[in-house]
Amino acid sequence: MLDFIAARRMMVDGQVRTSDVTDARIIAAMLDLPRERFAPAGSAAMAYLDRDLPVGRGRFLLKPMVLAKLVQAAEIAAGDRVLDVGCATGYSTAVLARLARSVVALECEAALVPVARENLAAAGARNVEVVTGALPAGWPAGAPYDLILLNGATEIAPEGLLAQLKDGGRLVGVVGRAPASKAMHYVATSGQASAVPVFDASAPTLPGFAAVPAFVF
Repeated sequence: MLDFIAARRMMVDGQVRTSDVTDARIIAAMLDLPRERFAPAGSAAMAYLDRDLPVGRGRFLLKPMVLAKLVQAAEIAAGDRVLDVGCATGYSTAVLARLARSVVALECEAALVPVARENLAAAGARNVEVVTGALPAGWPAGAPYDLILLNGATEIAPEGLLAQLKDGGRLVGVVGRAPASKAMHYVATSGQASAVPVFDASAPTLPGFAAVPAFVF
């Protein structure tokens, strides 16, 4: 039987720390949270691999390195209110819940919502709310947010989500299509958003965030 505690430490030491993630809060959360608990039945042994983990219905958990670097780039404060877009089975939400005051976890696949709720309850994440809806629409009922995390890639500008940020709020996620995609950090200021690239990254495109193919004559 796989030693999950050892696998978790190998993931953090071999994938997270080596990728310049130095935030002790993130490292502590990823060492403590049982990522295998968020994997589908029969896939627990894959939970700590350096890859995006399929969890069913075309949804994924981001690879540990990409998630950790995005969360570090977000510079989450203890008082932040966070929207986790595309929470899937809840692992990213569990990490965020260790850092922020509260997290709204949004998932478009209704079948995954009770799974995420059960997983988060088992992880002791009591400062979270799991909701279902179209990902590009965000969750206006909980807005404005200090931070929005995209749990995947977008090929289009996330305008609907940026509008749900507080002034000075941030959005982090992977933008573009591999091999030209990058993790981006947006900041909302006076109704406008500026963006800077933070590292090269790839991720599965989130539902609703694919670019419409251009018509070619």
